[in-house]
Amino acid sequence: MIVKELSNTRKFCDKWDKFVLSNKDSSNYHQLVWKNVIEKTFGHKTYYLFVLDDNEEIRGILPLVHMKSLLFGNFLVSLPFFNYGGVLADNNEAMNALIQRAEELGKELGVEHIEFRHSFPLDSVDLKVKTHKVSMLLDLPDDPDTLWKSFKSKLRSQIRRPQKEGMEVKIGTLDQVDNFYEVFSINMRDLGTPVYPKNFFVNILNAFPNNAWIVTVFYDNLPVASGFIIGFKDVLEIPWASSIRKYNRFAPNMLLYWSILEFACKNGFKKFDFGRSSPNKGTYRFKKQWGAKPHQLYWYYWLRKGEELPSINPDNPKYKMAIDLWRKLPLSVTKILGPKIVKYIP
Repeated sequence: MIVKELSNTRKFCDKWDKFVLSNKDSSNYHQLVWKNVIEKTFGHKTYYLFVLDDNEEIRGILPLVHMKSLLFGNFLVSLPFFNYGGVLADNNEAMNALIQRAEELGKELGVEHIEFRHSFPLDSVDLKVKTHKVSMLLDLPDDPDTLWKSFKSKLRSQIRRPQKEGMEVKIGTLDQVDNFYEVFSINMRDLGTPVYPKNFFVNILNAFPNNAWIVTVFYDNLPVASGFIIGFKDVLEIPWASSIRKYNRFAPNMLLYWSILEFACKNGFKKFDFGRSSPNKGTYRFKKQWGAKPHQLYWYYWLRKGEELPSINPDNPKYKMAIDLWRKLPLSVTKILGPKIVKYIP
């Protein structure tokens, strides 16, 4: 088998997406369109590797993004900013060929590690693995009424609370970007996390005009909760959701998630992906109350000799001071500085 790097040759671009759609283990983030979204938004160099058989048919793919900064280090990720990615292959031979080429590329670039984000185990590889996170998945019925009746009375009353307060929901695309970004920016600042640039979300909506939406909850015409959703095959996923804390007593988040689940059922999706969580933590319990069940995630690592498993996340004690400081910054400042920092955080 021959490993190649994708160019703009239409021949293999079409074959890439055909392979992704036909593979049962593929995720939304294996699609080729993300290459352009990431390059256009963040300016990172990408390496999209694929394996060809003797008939020039693709048997495996591996999207990689090179991230390099003085603050966070030098590494390759498949795929940063999202929960999924990694190697997608028809067989172990193709998978091993892609991983071997990725390791060679890593050495050429002098990276400290390569991270492969998987939603399924790799049985034939000799890589370090983290299993500290799960994704929370909910099987959806054909209609929202059936889902509503499956909820406990406490959950239904929590959803009704914001409705009684007069909160309203709007579902849109580019027309809701400003509302989403305002809520998202406030929430990220309050969490002590640098915010993505607004054009990241604009680029995604433009790339997926028929598969991405924004759902926003309004209180007196003010956006108080908002979520970004994107569909792939029969799964609807919510990569980002936020609410403004001072309105949390009215539970706008509950109305937000119910509206999204209702939308998912009405539009024929069979699963809802609440995103990743640490087992038994707060977000895990929040998602579990809707009926979502944990699905193990496997993040594999190739490490340069002498390197330890990376820990670029808010739980790392060395980032505590920076997080505390970020929470105190004016929102306008975080919107300027955040995108310059977060582009290097996978």
